[in-house]
Amino acid sequence: MRILLIEDDLVLRDVMLRSLHDAGHRVDVAASVAEADHLWQMQAFDAVLLDLTLPNGPQPLGGIGSGLTVLKAARARGDRTPVLVLTARNRTDERIAGLNAGADDYLGKPFDLGEVEARLRAVVRRTQGAQEQVQVGALALDRLTRRFTLDGHALELPAREFEVLWELMTPPGRVVSKRELSSRLSDSQEYLGDNALEAFVSRLRKKLGGHGVGIRTLRGLGYLLEAQA
Repeated sequence: MRILLIEDDLVLRDVMLRSLHDAGHRVDVAASVAEADHLWQMQAFDAVLLDLTLPNGPQPLGGIGSGLTVLKAARARGDRTPVLVLTARNRTDERIAGLNAGADDYLGKPFDLGEVEARLRAVVRRTQGAQEQVQVGALALDRLTRRFTLDGHALELPAREFEVLWELMTPPGRVVSKRELSSRLSDSQEYLGDNALEAFVSRLRKKLGGHGVGIRTLRGLGYLLEAQA
């Protein structure tokens, strides 16, 4: 998944960043209200992890509860990206405020990193109707274990090919534009251009060939993963 992590605590942010990367996610990080608002408007995300307290944000938006500013702005412009709010465990008022502002769930600090991953999957599943297991022809994906199988055998893929195939199956049966793929698979350190994207798709086609599943290019629209006769 492509995740926006909004957290100003440097130590906690770095720990969460490593954990999310290890779980296979691509993560963008914001530490202030302005930075979070900018990234959220410029990039499509699968989920947002939002700390409601951003004391280092620019005035007058910085301070206790300033994360609500970012959340309310996103909901006001019609953005329905799933949001998991991070709050102090004993701050009931924070949890209520976050949920009233449009958050999908909350997690009290301190928390277990494994629970963060589980809660993220849950809010995305609820909001997008995503199933844990999906299949296109002989190709199957178990989102819980992040494993592909082809004809019942494990399909091991390099990281970039895995990410492209994951996006084409989330959910399956839809056309995914090159722009959307590039947006979801690029970050501030690395941009995935059209040439690189086409190369990854070409490699995937070779690996899927002969197994009754393929990636079709729809001119001017994008890519479609589909079962083939």
